[in-house]
Amino acid sequence: MHMFARTFNKNLVKRVSQVRYLSIHEFRSATLLRQYGVGTPKGIAAFTPEEAYQAAKKLGTDDLVIKAQALTGGRGKGHFDTGYKSGVHLINGAKEAKEVAEQMLHHNLITKQSGPAGKPVSAVYIVERKYAEHEAYFSIVMDRQNQSTMVIASSEGGMSVEEVAKKNPDAIKKFSVGIDEGISDELATKIASGMGFTDDAVSKAATAIKTLFQIFREKDATQIEINPLTETKEHDIECVDAKFNFDNSAAYRQKEVFSWRDESQEDPDEVTASQYGLNFIKLNGNIGCLVNGAGLAMATMDVVKLYGGAPANFLDVGGASTPATIEKAFELIMTEKNVSAIFVNIFGGIVRCDYVADGLISATKNLGLKVPVVARLRGTNLELAQKKIAESGLNKLHLFSDLDEAAAKVVELGKK
Repeated sequence: MHMFARTFNKNLVKRVSQVRYLSIHEFRSATLLRQYGVGTPKGIAAFTPEEAYQAAKKLGTDDLVIKAQALTGGRGKGHFDTGYKSGVHLINGAKEAKEVAEQMLHHNLITKQSGPAGKPVSAVYIVERKYAEHEAYFSIVMDRQNQSTMVIASSEGGMSVEEVAKKNPDAIKKFSVGIDEGISDELATKIASGMGFTDDAVSKAATAIKTLFQIFREKDATQIEINPLTETKEHDIECVDAKFNFDNSAAYRQKEVFSWRDESQEDPDEVTASQYGLNFIKLNGNIGCLVNGAGLAMATMDVVKLYGGAPANFLDVGGASTPATIEKAFELIMTEKNVSAIFVNIFGGIVRCDYVADGLISATKNLGLKVPVVARLRGTNLELAQKKIAESGLNKLHLFSDLDEAAAKVVELGKK
């Protein structure tokens, strides 16, 4: 195996990590905050313009904000596929709530983070407007390098934390916190004191910080981001906007949280893949990749890149694959029109090579594959797999045992 820096995969690592957590809408995050007694503006989600009208009426004030609910950052600076500007609007009363909801609902919101197609707006969140004395930034994330969690706080909130990092990196403070130890009263006060709150609000902010860490731990979160964490003119502390992510591995014990999943925000093919136990992420290259094991998948894409190719996807079929799931994996790969060759790299430990061979043969026949398939198989029942492929009579299948030879071949065939 080649040992070289995986500079190509830096962006991919971020995307692969994304499929390991659940992201929920802002209004869902606000529900969770209220369950734990953390301050957040009064708000009601609406799924139709009429519901938006009624929600604004129920809130009992005309001084409101309406926010498009789409799982992307930078909503306020985004625009809709209709040309309508911004996913966050200040509004005055129920009539405006209905009018703006009509412009937002069931349209795609396009931001710097959403990609060119944008994200569909499945709901709007109507909240009372809060006037800030001060806005800060607060987040809790997993710190895998130190096998702990990290609290990130800044006295400058209400804007992109990336912008703050560029303009004033000293404004961002980091604190390593053991997941079992949690945040002590002393540490919570220290963090709150450095976030720019007045003396009247520091103790309230410290309490909110401790509670947010409690949510992080009890709900198996991978990220909690509050931007801004606001001190109001009454010196109360409120989470005006919140982003929560949760570990997919904890879905079985976080049933309420995972019932909030909004599949409309996800790529339909990636949703289908998850239903078959496949870990599938689309990329921009021309070499389709089908591999068992996330680590081997990353290495496979590295070696494809080394030989001059570009992966079209990340696809980990896992260890419990059957011929049917292998065929489904091929079907997903072929949804990408750019795919000109497919690289199958299987180390048969739990998954049997003959099962993979059956899936290869079945997919080639049933899906009418017109692109070449290069398979590098090693492990359990390899000889049987080789025999099945040899006897299949399919000239689109090319079998190798050496990784480098297989990678070079698939890149060569993908250029034709």
